[in-house]
Amino acid sequence: MLFNYNYTASIVLYNSNPSDIENIIECFDSNILVFLIDNSPSDVLKNIITRNNVKYFHNPANPGFGSAHNLAIKKSIEIGSTFHFIVNPDIVLNKHVVSKLIKIMEQDSRIGMVMPKILNLDGATQFLPKLLPSPFSILFRKIKIPKVFYDRFIDRYELRSVPEDKVYNSPILSGCFTLLNLKAIKEIGMFDDKYFMYFEDWDLSRRMHKVYKTLYYPKVAVYHGYNSGANKNLKLSFIFIKSAVYYFKKWGWFFDKERKIVNKNALYQFNK
Repeated sequence: MLFNYNYTASIVLYNSNPSDIENIIECFDSNILVFLIDNSPSDVLKNIITRNNVKYFHNPANPGFGSAHNLAIKKSIEIGSTFHFIVNPDIVLNKHVVSKLIKIMEQDSRIGMVMPKILNLDGATQFLPKLLPSPFSILFRKIKIPKVFYDRFIDRYELRSVPEDKVYNSPILSGCFTLLNLKAIKEIGMFDDKYFMYFEDWDLSRRMHKVYKTLYYPKVAVYHGYNSGANKNLKLSFIFIKSAVYYFKKWGWFFDKERKIVNKNALYQFNK
C-alpha cells in the first residue's frame, strides 16, 4: 500500500536498457516515489526493482507516451503528491538537479512546469524551449532550406539568441525531463492521450502556459540521448505527422490569433 509522498516521478519504458533505468532511479531519494510504466510486450524490466520507493506497472497495450504518464500522474494525485517529474528513459542526471528543481517550484506557486537545460551526450545544448509552432515552423525545421532564411527562422523559433544561462517563461517545454506542479495539472488537465507520441508535451505546455509559468531553468542540466527517430524511421514519421495534424486541428492551422499573442509576449520578456 502506498503512503503519502510529496514528490513523485514517472518513467515510461519500452524495451528500455535496464542499466539506464537503474541509474535514473538512483538519482531519486527514498522520499520520491518513482513509477515505472512499462509499455513493453513483456514484463522482464520488473526485475530491476530493488527499492521500496519504486512501483512497477506493466502496460503492454502501449497506449502511448502521454497516456502512460497519465496513469502515474493520476496515482500521484491520489496519494497526495505535490510535484511530479516526467522522465525519459534516455535521461542521465544527478540528484542535485532533482532537489534544485523542487526548490525552484516550491518558491513560486505560479510555476506550473519547470525544465532544466537539456544537453546532448557530448555536452552540446539541445534547443528545446520554443515559441508556439505553426505548420510552417514544423515544415521549415524539417527541410532547412534555403539556409539563410532557415538560420534566421530557427534562431527566433528556438530562442537560440537568448543568453544561455537566462531563466525565462517559455511557451513550449520538452517532456523529456520536466517537473509538474500537480495543483496546476488538476486545473488544466493531464496529457491529451489522443497523441500516441510527439506533440503531447507541446500541447500540455501550451495549456499550462495560459495559466501558469512554464519555466526554463538552465542553471542546472541533464543529458538526453536524443536520436530524432521521426527523421529516420518511416513508422515514427507517420506517427509524427498524425500528431502534428491533430495538434493543428486542435489549436488552429495558419490562423491562430492566440499563437501570435503568446509568441509576441514570450519575445517581449527579453526586451525589458
